Amino acid sequence: MNYQESLRGRSILLMISSALFFSVMSAFVKMAGDLPSIEKALFRNLISLIIAFTILKVRKQPLWGQKENRKILLLRALTGSLGILFYFYSIDHLILADSSMLNKMSPFFVILFARIILKNPIKPFQIFSLILAVAGSFLIIKPGFQYSTPLPALIGLSSAVFAGLAYTMVSYLGGKENAFTIVFYFSLISTIVCLPFVFINPVLPSLPQFLLLLGAGITAAGGQFLLTAAYKYAPAGEVSVYQYSQIVFASLLGILFFTEIPDLFSLGGYILIFAAGNMISRKGIKSRK
Repeated sequence: MNYQESLRGRSILLMISSALFFSVMSAFVKMAGDLPSIEKALFRNLISLIIAFTILKVRKQPLWGQKENRKILLLRALTGSLGILFYFYSIDHLILADSSMLNKMSPFFVILFARIILKNPIKPFQIFSLILAVAGSFLIIKPGFQYSTPLPALIGLSSAVFAGLAYTMVSYLGGKENAFTIVFYFSLISTIVCLPFVFINPVLPSLPQFLLLLGAGITAAGGQFLLTAAYKYAPAGEVSVYQYSQIVFASLLGILFFTEIPDLFSLGGYILIFAAGNMISRKGIKSRK
């Protein structure tokens, strides 16, 4: 095994570890029960804020970034905050695997927003992958296939839309800003957005709920930092597909702890979305070579 392959293997391991952390975070959020979604999001963001602030201070790196980038940092933080709130809502109202899968539609929205905002061209294989992903999300949402409202699934899909816009802003920032500065901005703005709503209708968590929310915050921060590290060792296009291992972990956790069995429509949707993500990853590797 050469050095480049060793780095790629390390990146894949970090990406899969990140997916496991995010899956456990989702399970903790769901286990926390009937607390408001916005209160759960507050805990998640507050812990990430403390960790990012501490790292920046220890490394003596700037908190606020460069002046010319602050509007983009703010936009990334606002869109990311909405993505988290919608995702946590979908976790509470869908089976764990479905909410995770819909949220993982974000890479496909990145393609669209990158075309609109960054003027990146869309290639034919990307268009085909988008069609596959949309078809897969349709099978998960199942409009008209069931009597219950599709609203939670549509909100779950909206979490991917806002996450896609946030990641496009991260792509724009590129090497212009420190990764921990971006995380700090996001966590700070998310905390500020959540606080007023929590004070309007505060619900005091029990000790078990508090510990679960603490666990959700720690695993979310761990997943974010592992994800950041994974992209340091290999191009995003080569390893991003391994984020979809989160669906496997989420399905297993859903079965073990919540007795959630995805139906055949959802399983078909997972296959289509995973195939679309795999296509983008493989084309990225081929293009780079």
